[in-house]
Amino acid sequence: MAVETKEYRAEARFQRVSPQKARLVLDLIKGRGVQEALETAAFTKKRIAPVIHKLLTSAVDNAKYVAGEQGIDLDVDSLYVKSALANDGPRMKRIRPAPMGRAYRYQRRLAHIVVSVAERGASKDLVTKAEEPVARAKPVKKAKPAAAPKKKASKKA
Repeated sequence: MAVETKEYRAEARFQRVSPQKARLVLDLIKGRGVQEALETAAFTKKRIAPVIHKLLTSAVDNAKYVAGEQGIDLDVDSLYVKSALANDGPRMKRIRPAPMGRAYRYQRRLAHIVVSVAERGASKDLVTKAEEPVARAKPVKKAKPAAAPKKKASKKA
């Protein structure tokens, strides 16, 4: 009996940042409320943080627009960041000069960033984690009596 929640998303493609660096900021906002996530993105000192802030604002605006078009009652204060992904984009191959007339190749990575928000309303009643079964107490085995250590025979000459 899963309650289906509407998910609203926004994406920024071909961003000039490696996906690994973008994930550092995305991990900070994942699972948080939208207002808290916007504040976190605004005060994070990474080059991609303003882009993620703009993207998150766009996802909230998309949620407002789609809810208005479909006649859905949407509480913006109950929105949270459901998922935030940074996928690989195409790589730009570049050449760097090297000693003795050689050239070293390197790749400039691009990222496709996707942020989706959802309403936290009815899903509070659902169980999100399965409880671990309580382990039964195992019967304690009786320890065998320890044998006395053997003494080494000493040679007297």
